[in-house]
This record gives sequence, C-alpha cells and structure tokens, in this order.
Amino acid sequence: MLIMDRFQRLILTTIGVVGLAACFSARCVNAQNFEKKVISSPDAPEAIGPYSQGIQVGKTVYLSGQIAIDPKTKQIAADASIEDQTRLALDNLKALLVAAGLTMDHIVATTVYLKNVSEFAKMNAAYATYFKNTPPARATVEVARLPRDAKIEISAIAVAP
Repeated sequence: MLIMDRFQRLILTTIGVVGLAACFSARCVNAQNFEKKVISSPDAPEAIGPYSQGIQVGKTVYLSGQIAIDPKTKQIAADASIEDQTRLALDNLKALLVAAGLTMDHIVATTVYLKNVSEFAKMNAAYATYFKNTPPARATVEVARLPRDAKIEISAIAVAP
C-alpha cells in the first residue's frame, strides 16, 4: 500500500509539473511579442552601414551607438568639445526614442565609448543633465578609435511601460 501511495504521488507530481510547464510556456509566448520592429528617425543620423538606428522587440528598444553627427548636415562635429559631442550623441538617441514613443526616462542601460578616458569627468557632467531622475545602468570604456574619429559613441537600451 505504501508503495502504491508513493507511485501515485510520483505520477501526480509528474502530471502537475508537465501541466505547469505547458501553461507557463503558453503564457510566456503570449506575454512577449518577438517580432522585430525597426525604429528610425530623420532627426537622427542615418545608419552608415548594414544596421538599423534602433530595433524594438516586445517592450525592449535597442538603440545603435550614436556619435556627434548632425542629422541635418550629416557632418560630424569633429572640433566640438567632449561635452558638445556628448550632448549631440544623446540628442540623437533622444530622437530615436521619440520615434519609438519613449523618452530618456525609459533608458535602462547605456554603453559609453570614449576615445580619451581622461575626458570622463567632462563627459559625465554633460551626460548627467540628460538623466536627472533615475539614471540608467552604464558601462564606460576607452577605445582606440571611433567611426569618423568621434570622441564619444553612446548606445542604449530602453524599455517601454
């Protein structure tokens, strides 16, 4: 009798686990839309290669790295200070967020690529003016060179409500 009880419990447990897994899988598939949607804006620089300005998958928006290119003239602000280049890169990200119906407050993570890490404090001061409430997580790295000899490139991940 004791063996039968253990066997019955094992069967019921197995059925329960399989049922929960099936239910969970169905809900996960329905809970998130996995279709890729391209995000683009004429108010941000055009992609200069085989990539999109941004991609939205479900509620998550991945924004390609932006440098200090003026979207109207398509020219880089090469002689601009690190502060001005930082602001222009962030303005370009902001334009893409607007195209996705989001704001800078929706950014949860950024990656900052600096040509010269000794300019970190100046970059950080300009960067901070864009994130007053809850700043996103951030990684900052020094790199040998950036496209068009920019001083800074910033990429971001945002999440829609």
